Amino acid sequence: MTFGFIPSATTSVSAPTASAVPANRLARMLEPAEWAEAGIPLLRSPREVVGGLCARHRPAPETAVVAVLDHEERLVASASFARGTTAADGWEFRNALLARLRRVVPHDLRRRTPVRTAVLLYCREGDARWTEEDGAWMWGLRDACTLHGLRCGAYITLTRDGWRVLGEGRGGRRPSAVSGPPAPSGTVLGSGPTPPVRSGGGAARTPRHTAAR
Repeated sequence: MTFGFIPSATTSVSAPTASAVPANRLARMLEPAEWAEAGIPLLRSPREVVGGLCARHRPAPETAVVAVLDHEERLVASASFARGTTAADGWEFRNALLARLRRVVPHDLRRRTPVRTAVLLYCREGDARWTEEDGAWMWGLRDACTLHGLRCGAYITLTRDGWRVLGEGRGGRRPSAVSGPPAPSGTVLGSGPTPPVRSGGGAARTPRHTAAR
């Protein structure tokens, strides 16, 4: 489990060098091969999961949808939010995912083994090939699941070409990033202090009230 780096009292507070920042970010991402070897459980019906999340949240590009599934792959809770302007850093993505998970579902840290699974669907520009941004989302999802007592599930990209479960090779042309209407203005979390959130039920709500069951 990685908790990041906290400077000590003797550490200089000067800005990091240009080479140090990319190195840190590269350490907080997962390559496709690492993801495939991590034992991520396969979705029995990925098309149904993707279709259900897209119908509920209508994700536009640069929108992430995190969802919690039970052992029968039924949706327990979900929330969508805008990526914002932060760099592609697994630490930042982990924090964003963990914050939404804490709002929509209690943790399972007291259980010996996870019984619920978190999956992440990310709508973005470009094609379906893996990018460093995808690697950062994978790292963030895995770490957020560990800290919330959940099983780390699939990472799915939604592009103009369709959807794809990275690390598995499964995908389809519909839904896609352009197959449905974009989300109405103000239905996903942005970078401001009090933006509304789209819950799993599809209604816009204010922050700290995003439970979706």
